[in-house]
Amino acid sequence: MEKTEILEKAKQYIQEETDIAFRKEVEELVSASDDEKVLKELEDRFYQSLEFGTAGLRGVMGGGTNRMNSLNVSKATQGLANYILKAFPEEAKNGTLSACIAYDSRHNHDKFSDITARVLAANGIKAYLFTSLRPTPELSFAIRTLGCKTGVVVTASHNPPQYNGYKAYWEDGAQVAEPHDKKIIDEVNAVKEVKLISREEGIASGKIVLIDKEIDDKYQAMIKANLYRPELIKEKASSVKVVYTPLHGTGAMHVEKVLGDLGLNVITVPEQREGNGDFPTVEKPNPEEAPALKMAVELAKKEKADIVMATDPDADRFGTAFPDKDGNYVLVSGNQMGALLTDYILLSKKEFNKMPKDPVLVRSIVTSPFVDKIAESYGVSVQECLTGFKWIAHYENEYEKQGYNRYAFGFEESYGYLVETEVRDKDGVSAAAMCAEMTLYWASKGKSLLDRMNELYAQFGVYCDGQINQYFPGIEGPGIMKGIMSRLREDGLKTLGGKKVLKIRDVLQQVQFDPANPGVKESLEWPKSNVLQFMLEGGTMVSARPSGTEPKIKFYINATAPEAKEAEELCAKIKAELQAVLDSAK
Repeated sequence: MEKTEILEKAKQYIQEETDIAFRKEVEELVSASDDEKVLKELEDRFYQSLEFGTAGLRGVMGGGTNRMNSLNVSKATQGLANYILKAFPEEAKNGTLSACIAYDSRHNHDKFSDITARVLAANGIKAYLFTSLRPTPELSFAIRTLGCKTGVVVTASHNPPQYNGYKAYWEDGAQVAEPHDKKIIDEVNAVKEVKLISREEGIASGKIVLIDKEIDDKYQAMIKANLYRPELIKEKASSVKVVYTPLHGTGAMHVEKVLGDLGLNVITVPEQREGNGDFPTVEKPNPEEAPALKMAVELAKKEKADIVMATDPDADRFGTAFPDKDGNYVLVSGNQMGALLTDYILLSKKEFNKMPKDPVLVRSIVTSPFVDKIAESYGVSVQECLTGFKWIAHYENEYEKQGYNRYAFGFEESYGYLVETEVRDKDGVSAAAMCAEMTLYWASKGKSLLDRMNELYAQFGVYCDGQINQYFPGIEGPGIMKGIMSRLREDGLKTLGGKKVLKIRDVLQQVQFDPANPGVKESLEWPKSNVLQFMLEGGTMVSARPSGTEPKIKFYINATAPEAKEAEELCAKIKAELQAVLDSAK
């Protein structure tokens, strides 16, 4: 971009931004724009507008069109309001439209949630606003409980501290999906003017309503009602010691209360208990990564805990670690926990005659097919869906519309689980409660969860999970990622790890085929998504997809073999080959 174009965009932003702090950032950069480094910074802030995608907004906070700030949040909310008014004309006419807003511990959560409520209220939509930090799954629950038509949560999930985000939800409690997502995007892009009232006016007029305990109590009661063995919990809970970390996020309130009410001994990592947008004790507050659980594991060793639990900042993801026979804590992958929960939930439904009619387990296409074998052993069919929990919720909603909900359980490998039907997003709080009950159940049988995991491997084969997350930041990043995916499509992969590729799925092209006979293609049922999958001989699956929220490409490896060592070696070999592909693209 030319300097004049950059400065023109920066000055336009300065005129429109109502937030003094964000506006001042840009003003200071413009005044120093003769410096080459400063001009480069301005270019990064203004070379594009932060896109309102199918998952909403997410980006680095700061002044600029390519940043998370009050101006971008207000425009996104105005677009959302415009669409809601059109989608529900009768309620709009009667003045009965409502929305719910929650936020986690990210910096600027107060600004972004406040301006969201004020824009909605200015457009005649009652805004229920939580008074303090709340988990994303509670927002989903609140939308359904309050009868709202939409909802917003201000969160960037497990991203680094400089990020924040904005996720929009529909009346069913799920993140907006087709056809609403694209129509909302069109409305956001068309916004010319933002309506806004003061917080004081909104509260006085009843258009902004502050909420907290009345939803908290119902949410916690719902989680406890979905457990299977209250008598076992009552009898054995005191024998299980849990070390828990909310990673400076929203989870402590509910996880401590629910597990505490059940009688479990919960010790929360004190340094990570309170909400803090700096996430000072971790590089990234991501329970999928071992460094984030380091302090919890250290405390667990000291306390000789039976289990380590962790939730990410908005408490929708749930991570765990268990002690082995030598007292070393083993981190459990999302696929492994999903397999354990699948096994326990299905056996419990069967035992207590709670299995739904024509039961279905829903998982994302990049989640390990290991779980399919477990589900099928209980007579439960498996529905694959695109990555992103809104697609799991989509099927849950579709089953509910049939008059009876076939949904038995749903999860994705990225530590997202949904054990109940009252929520339409992954729920780390209910996963923690169910995991606690599961731990007690297998303990009553003389087994640890690791023992049960090994039993499942012995029955269905060993699966080893691997993942590569390669970042490509900056202006050049999207082009590099596009080139990698194009190369994989055009050149294909004939073998990986010494295993022949038997089938390729190209979800963007909505086809799957045998690379030995590429002229014969089968259609796929899912919407287009930039995902490639390679099914290898022996049952191993490898998936590639650019992230929808971060500048990175992800490879998912689900390597299977009869023995653990063989599966681990295959996984490592495939990972090395894929890393070489990425390194050659730099």
